[in-house]
Amino acid sequence: MAAFVVVALVSAVTSTALAYRDARTAVLQRAQNAAVDDLRERTTEVAADFDVPPDRRTLARFAAKVSDGLGGRVVVVRHHDLVATSDAYADTEGRITPELRAAVRGGDGALFQRVTWRGEPYLVVGMPVRYADGDRRDSGLEVFAVSDLRAERDDTAALLDSVRAGVLPVVVLAAFLALLAAGTVLRPVRKLGRATRGLAAGDLGSRVVVAGHDELADLARTFNETADALQASDAELRGQEAKARRFVADVSHELRTPLAAMTMVATVLEEDADQLPPDAARAARTVGAETARLARLVEDLMEISRFDAGAVRPNAAETDLADTVRASLALRGWTDRVRTRLDEDVRAVVDRRRVDVIVANLVGNALRHGAPPVTVTLGTRTGADGAWVVLEVSDRGPGLPPEVRERVFDRFYKADASRARGAADDSGQGSGLGTAIALENARLHGGTIDAADGPEGGAVFTLRLPLRRAEETEEGEGE
Repeated sequence: MAAFVVVALVSAVTSTALAYRDARTAVLQRAQNAAVDDLRERTTEVAADFDVPPDRRTLARFAAKVSDGLGGRVVVVRHHDLVATSDAYADTEGRITPELRAAVRGGDGALFQRVTWRGEPYLVVGMPVRYADGDRRDSGLEVFAVSDLRAERDDTAALLDSVRAGVLPVVVLAAFLALLAAGTVLRPVRKLGRATRGLAAGDLGSRVVVAGHDELADLARTFNETADALQASDAELRGQEAKARRFVADVSHELRTPLAAMTMVATVLEEDADQLPPDAARAARTVGAETARLARLVEDLMEISRFDAGAVRPNAAETDLADTVRASLALRGWTDRVRTRLDEDVRAVVDRRRVDVIVANLVGNALRHGAPPVTVTLGTRTGADGAWVVLEVSDRGPGLPPEVRERVFDRFYKADASRARGAADDSGQGSGLGTAIALENARLHGGTIDAADGPEGGAVFTLRLPLRRAEETEEGEGE
């Protein structure tokens, strides 16, 4: 709309300027032509009965006669050093310039010049008087007539005021038309933009109303068709994903019973392995290890399935996190293998069992894939986004290459193909789901886990959890 109004304003101003210029030129041209013709005719008529050389009195009479025929304009007549003026009180020196006098003296016809004297515009016309008796003798007379241009100036000023007064209605009309065009053209575009943003934000039911048969209607129709196709594809993908999750959950559930029996048998075989021949003992231990690994994989798959189905609910209570970390390390026999720097009395509302799973996975990862010393640091940090519990697990191993760092929390991702098992878990038997489960547990608490290289080498996994107190939780529930 602003561009439309600007174009209209520029057009109106340009038209006004051109109209003013043309009108002013026409008015001045008419006045100049009339003044030149009148002076030429009157001078020729009076000069026919004039004898030269004149005296001052004769010259004054000549100026008076020419002035009477020109409607009382001020007339100045010069003959060499003699000068006569039709109005003895008129100041002609400021209005007849030396340049015009020189041009008339050396010219052969009528000349004119517009001048401004005391702030007012004047037209001065000058011409030499010549006798047409064969060789056009120069009489020595020079006649100048001074005309007032104030009337012409007022006429052009009035015209300019009239044109200026017409600019405002033109601009108002242009603004109205621009507003109408904006409402007609841009309103559908804005609606289409809102629908597109809604679709991009995940609202697959976002549609626009198709009205008319123009290009915008075609665009709206195409958008709706695209949204329909996208919604259908999304529904199909969601259905397939749900089937896949149900399949994994069902398979995992069905495997639990035979795995329980296999685990009991493997346990018995491992207990009696020392009494078996060497090959049978080795086979019994292998079966026991692989059965335990398979059982852990099934448990991890079921845990992931519960996360995907949104069926996991934290059993949160205010917990001393330093005690939780120490208990997790002691339970797995890692107390002597891990250095700890734990701030005491760091308490937050968390699910203790799930925090234990996170610590076990991160520390187990560092022990298997890093190099000693493995260090666990616990503390709190306060920033613009609130207060947080921060748990860091670092090692002095080779660190994480960029391609590994980007995928370390992916399910079943194995950072090193040469290893028999991939991502970590708390048992030492890699299922490939340990870090993914740890991240899901962190998100369940409103936190996250980041992986990076340490300043002195090695990998650093950082767990951040909101520092919520029991009383804060109760206040939030009350509100």
